[in-house]
Amino acid sequence: MEWNYYNTFIEVAADCPAERGTVPPGKKNGKTKPEIEFEMLYDQPYVYTQEDVLFETHLRHKGIPADELAAQREELRAAFCGKSQACMRASMLPKKYGWGLHFNDEGRVALIAKESPEYDAYVSGTKDGVHVVKAMRNSRAK
Repeated sequence: MEWNYYNTFIEVAADCPAERGTVPPGKKNGKTKPEIEFEMLYDQPYVYTQEDVLFETHLRHKGIPADELAAQREELRAAFCGKSQACMRASMLPKKYGWGLHFNDEGRVALIAKESPEYDAYVSGTKDGVHVVKAMRNSRAK
Protein backbone atom coordinates (compact mmCIF):
# COMPACT_ATOMS: atom_id res chain seq x y z
CA MET A 1 0.00 0.00 0.00
CA GLU A 2 1.34 3.41 -0.88
CA TRP A 3 0.24 6.60 0.86
CA ASN A 4 2.41 9.41 -0.35
CA TYR A 5 1.65 12.96 -1.45
CA TYR A 6 2.54 14.20 -4.94
CA ASN A 7 2.79 17.83 -6.11
CA THR A 8 1.43 18.91 -2.74
CA PHE A 9 2.38 21.57 -0.23
CA ILE A 10 1.40 21.22 3.43
CA GLU A 11 1.03 24.71 4.87
CA VAL A 12 1.67 25.28 8.58
CA ALA A 13 -1.36 24.87 10.83
CA ALA A 14 -3.60 27.89 11.32
CA ASP A 15 -2.77 27.85 15.02
CA CYS A 16 0.98 27.17 14.66
CA PRO A 17 2.77 29.21 17.36
CA ALA A 18 6.05 29.55 15.42
CA GLU A 19 6.66 32.72 13.40
CA ARG A 20 9.50 31.03 11.50
CA GLY A 21 10.88 27.55 10.93
CA THR A 22 12.52 26.45 14.17
CA VAL A 23 14.56 23.40 15.09
CA PRO A 24 12.56 21.03 17.33
CA PRO A 25 14.20 20.76 20.74
CA GLY A 26 15.75 17.52 21.88
CA LYS A 27 15.24 15.70 25.12
CA LYS A 28 17.69 14.08 27.50
CA ASN A 29 16.89 10.44 26.84
CA GLY A 30 16.37 9.83 23.14
CA LYS A 31 15.10 11.92 20.28
CA THR A 32 11.58 13.19 19.75
CA LYS A 33 9.64 12.34 16.59
CA PRO A 34 9.78 15.96 15.34
CA GLU A 35 13.52 16.02 15.97
CA ILE A 36 14.01 12.82 13.95
CA GLU A 37 11.80 14.09 11.10
CA PHE A 38 13.68 17.40 11.05
CA GLU A 39 17.08 15.70 10.95
CA MET A 40 15.99 13.50 8.06
CA LEU A 41 14.53 16.33 5.97
CA TYR A 42 16.66 19.38 6.71
CA ASP A 43 19.91 18.11 5.23
CA GLN A 44 18.34 15.81 2.64
CA PRO A 45 15.56 17.61 0.77
CA TYR A 46 13.63 15.54 -1.76
CA VAL A 47 15.23 12.25 -0.71
CA TYR A 48 12.40 10.69 1.33
CA THR A 49 8.73 10.05 0.65
CA GLN A 50 6.10 10.48 3.35
CA GLU A 51 6.05 6.71 3.81
CA ASP A 52 9.86 6.68 4.23
CA VAL A 53 9.78 9.50 6.79
CA LEU A 54 7.04 7.92 8.87
CA PHE A 55 8.63 4.47 8.84
CA GLU A 56 12.19 5.64 9.54
CA THR A 57 10.95 7.93 12.31
CA HIS A 58 9.10 4.98 13.85
CA LEU A 59 12.22 2.79 13.73
CA ARG A 60 14.52 5.44 15.19
CA HIS A 61 12.06 6.52 17.86
CA LYS A 62 11.54 2.90 18.98
CA GLY A 63 15.30 2.32 18.99
CA ILE A 64 15.07 -0.96 17.10
CA PRO A 65 18.53 -2.60 17.16
CA ALA A 66 20.57 -2.62 13.94
CA ASP A 67 20.82 -6.42 13.82
CA GLU A 68 17.04 -6.76 14.07
CA LEU A 69 16.63 -4.13 11.37
CA ALA A 70 19.05 -5.90 9.06
CA ALA A 71 17.20 -9.20 9.44
CA GLN A 72 13.61 -7.94 9.46
CA ARG A 73 13.42 -4.54 7.73
CA GLU A 74 10.95 -5.60 5.05
CA GLU A 75 8.72 -7.43 7.52
CA LEU A 76 8.78 -4.44 9.89
CA ARG A 77 7.92 -2.08 7.03
CA ALA A 78 5.08 -4.28 5.81
CA ALA A 79 3.64 -4.47 9.33
CA PHE A 80 4.01 -0.71 9.83
CA CYS A 81 2.46 0.17 6.47
CA GLY A 82 -0.33 -2.34 7.00
CA LYS A 83 -1.68 -0.28 9.89
CA SER A 84 -3.44 3.05 9.70
CA GLN A 85 -0.93 5.90 10.21
CA ALA A 86 -1.30 9.64 10.67
CA CYS A 87 -0.02 11.52 7.62
CA MET A 88 2.50 14.35 7.60
CA ARG A 89 -0.34 16.87 8.01
CA ALA A 90 -0.29 15.70 11.64
CA SER A 91 3.48 16.16 12.03
CA MET A 92 4.64 18.66 14.62
CA LEU A 93 6.92 20.26 12.00
CA PRO A 94 4.00 22.12 10.33
CA LYS A 95 1.80 22.11 13.44
CA LYS A 96 4.21 23.59 15.96
CA TYR A 97 7.63 24.38 14.50
CA GLY A 98 6.81 26.53 11.45
CA TRP A 99 7.85 24.24 8.59
CA GLY A 100 5.86 23.77 5.41
CA LEU A 101 6.32 20.49 3.57
CA HIS A 102 6.62 20.34 -0.22
CA PHE A 103 6.15 17.01 -1.97
CA ASN A 104 7.44 16.99 -5.56
CA ASP A 105 6.08 15.01 -8.51
CA GLU A 106 8.01 11.95 -7.32
CA GLY A 107 6.43 12.19 -3.86
CA ARG A 108 9.69 13.26 -2.19
CA VAL A 109 9.52 15.86 0.55
CA ALA A 110 11.47 18.97 1.54
CA LEU A 111 11.12 21.40 4.44
CA ILE A 112 10.17 24.97 3.56
CA ALA A 113 10.54 27.58 6.31
CA LYS A 114 7.43 29.64 7.04
CA GLU A 115 9.36 32.92 6.70
CA SER A 116 10.82 32.11 3.26
CA PRO A 117 9.78 33.58 -0.10
CA GLU A 118 9.41 30.02 -1.39
CA TYR A 119 6.82 29.30 1.35
CA ASP A 120 4.88 32.43 0.34
CA ALA A 121 4.94 31.33 -3.30
CA TYR A 122 3.41 27.95 -2.45
CA VAL A 123 0.76 29.38 -0.13
CA SER A 124 -0.25 32.13 -2.56
CA GLY A 125 -0.76 29.57 -5.32
CA THR A 126 1.89 30.93 -7.68
CA LYS A 127 3.54 27.51 -7.98
CA ASP A 128 1.56 25.88 -10.81
CA GLY A 129 0.34 22.33 -10.37
CA VAL A 130 0.90 22.21 -6.62
CA HIS A 131 -2.06 21.36 -4.42
CA VAL A 132 -1.97 23.26 -1.10
CA VAL A 133 -3.41 21.75 2.08
CA LYS A 134 -3.17 22.95 5.67
CA ALA A 135 -1.56 20.97 8.44
CA MET A 136 -3.95 19.78 11.11
CA ARG A 137 -4.70 22.26 13.83
CA ASN A 138 -3.21 21.82 17.30
CA SER A 139 -6.58 22.39 18.94
CA ARG A 140 -10.17 22.17 17.82
CA ALA A 141 -11.62 25.21 16.11
CA LYS A 142 -14.02 27.13 18.28
